Amino acid sequence: MYKIAVIGNKDSVLGFKAVGLDVFFTDHLVLSDLIDDLAKKQYAIIYVTEEVFEKIHDSINDYHDEIIPAIIPIPSNKGSKGIGMKNIKDAAEKAIGADILFKDN
Repeated sequence: MYKIAVIGNKDSVLGFKAVGLDVFFTDHLVLSDLIDDLAKKQYAIIYVTEEVFEKIHDSINDYHDEIIPAIIPIPSNKGSKGIGMKNIKDAAEKAIGADILFKDN
């Protein structure tokens, strides 16, 4: 059975625990090791706050072409930096060969 994890600062991710997701706070963690560990433990989806995504982008890229885990950036309690939308834009452009979704932005 696959699991879902959320990684970020306490204020940003604590609420996800209420809906049954496994929550990991960024305090005192080696984030790249955590991603590798969660991938080995059959986590299908790993949500990371955009701050975490920026810190360990290279480690996350190791899983970019893998089906599992899907590592998805989410805004933190400080707001969005636009990283999630940029990833959607880049994926759509790669799949289609042109920017048809966000060409006006």
